[in-house]
Amino acid sequence: MALVALLAPAAAWGQSKPIDADHSTVTVHVFKTGMLSAFGHDHEIAAPVTEGSVDAGARNVELEVEASTLRVVDAKVSDKDRGAIQANMLGPEVLDAQNFKKIHFRSTSGEQSAPGAWTVAGDLTLHGQTRRVSMQVREKDGGYSGSFRLNITAFGIKPVKVAGGAVRVKDELQIDFDIRVAR
Repeated sequence: MALVALLAPAAAWGQSKPIDADHSTVTVHVFKTGMLSAFGHDHEIAAPVTEGSVDAGARNVELEVEASTLRVVDAKVSDKDRGAIQANMLGPEVLDAQNFKKIHFRSTSGEQSAPGAWTVAGDLTLHGQTRRVSMQVREKDGGYSGSFRLNITAFGIKPVKVAGGAVRVKDELQIDFDIRVAR
């Protein structure tokens, strides 16, 4: 979810440009674990970018997602199960979207690691907790893509357990992103 020094070709130095929220995507991958995990489901969550901006000169990127807009898009579960997963995810036991309305990222550094690739670090605020995250970002088709992993317990979220913990959500999530800058 970040792009820092890499945005010089897409934005004039010292000029803030908005993120093209309609064409930017963030996908969260939630994995299952436990003795009976064969009976559980991995989950795919769409996290629409609400707003954001890039200022290449200041080496600053900010992105925001409204927690209530996250959507479970699992193709392998029934509509009923998808609705139950959705309600649980947004509810007080997981994201608590009513009390923690925004998910926010602000970059703090970026270093080129290879041609067209950068290592970007920044502060991610999720569930009322702010933690440093780091990711690899690649320039791709006029945008910037990459992924990173994070542990939800670092943000005060307890992994969901069912069947006495025989099936549970892994602590580690994977976040994939493809961010477009408005032209």
